[in-house]
Amino acid sequence: MKWFKTALSVLAVVFLLYIFTFYVDGEMGMILLAFLVISPLVSLLLVLWSRDRVKLSFRCDAYVNKGSDLKVTVTVEKSGALPVAILEIVPSASEVFGQTAASYRFALFGVQKKGFTYTVPAQIGGNGSVGLSQVYVCGFLGFMRFRIKTPLPQPASVGVIPDIPDIKSSNELFRNIADIVLTSDNEADEETSMLFSANTAPGYEHREYVQGDPLKRINWKLSSKRDKLMVRLDEAASSVQPSVVLDLYRKNGADLSKALPDEEKLLRSVFGLLTLLVKQGIACNFIYRDSLGETAEESVENPDQPAQLLLRVLAVKVIPDKHTELLRSDPAVACVIATTDAGADIAALCERSGSPDTITVIGTSPATPNTSGAKLWYLDDDNDLKLV
Repeated sequence: MKWFKTALSVLAVVFLLYIFTFYVDGEMGMILLAFLVISPLVSLLLVLWSRDRVKLSFRCDAYVNKGSDLKVTVTVEKSGALPVAILEIVPSASEVFGQTAASYRFALFGVQKKGFTYTVPAQIGGNGSVGLSQVYVCGFLGFMRFRIKTPLPQPASVGVIPDIPDIKSSNELFRNIADIVLTSDNEADEETSMLFSANTAPGYEHREYVQGDPLKRINWKLSSKRDKLMVRLDEAASSVQPSVVLDLYRKNGADLSKALPDEEKLLRSVFGLLTLLVKQGIACNFIYRDSLGETAEESVENPDQPAQLLLRVLAVKVIPDKHTELLRSDPAVACVIATTDAGADIAALCERSGSPDTITVIGTSPATPNTSGAKLWYLDDDNDLKLV
């Protein structure tokens, strides 16, 4: 029926053109004939020629701060001497970004390359993407439109950097972790003292800190007594590092309007706590999903590392229906699991650890599903971690 209506409309225009040319005004009829017949044919040929003569590329930054605009520069190149018909470019952006303009139109006359820049607002912290969803070649006043034949560039992954809160050292969760570490640290000190008394001259189990020494080997208790940084000559300190697990779990088919803000809040909670721990001299094992989609573990000892790790996390897309897993076979002295769903998988992890009391869960809100049996914390509106 649609094609029938189109054909009927064309026949009606041809009939009116015939009547006007041969019975009303021949000169004006020829002008109308050129406009309604010859021009569309020439435009059609130009459009068909242009479909595989156009190549597009774009570039943008890999990261952008939340609340600012991401600039995307699109470059169009043509081959051949003939001009390219009107191009219509439709950009795309994932849900962490705001709405972009519907399309951009321009033509290539007298130049082989042309570019333009557009912006998209970064609204939610997390991993997103931008790209070109459709590109058309248009002709004859926009009545003709065909997709180009050349392949479009792949979308670019962009990390939207959220604002990381400055969690205070008076926070209860931090104090709990610090107490566990301190207790284990004292036990490690006793083991170290016995080890050195049997194998080395007494008094040489510590030395003064030298730039470049691992922060995890600093004995903070002894340093506070001597008013200068002292490092252990053994490796006992590595056994008392708490683990922080980032589990950006998303169910397949989840509503992104809710899932993305929850994931952003989890990022803010984890890296706020991680930054506080390292600044207070507590080195951590950070467990996350890397660019290959595999679980990775890294020791965080330097105050600059949390910001670097945040960029790595933001460069990775969330894999639906997949939890981040612990890599260590032995239970950590304290384990903080930040997750959007502390369901059966997290409960099984608590059972396998053998020390469920040392596991803490950070959720996105008091309503975060939690059947793990571990205590649930969340980041409130005042950027403070609260116990549910």
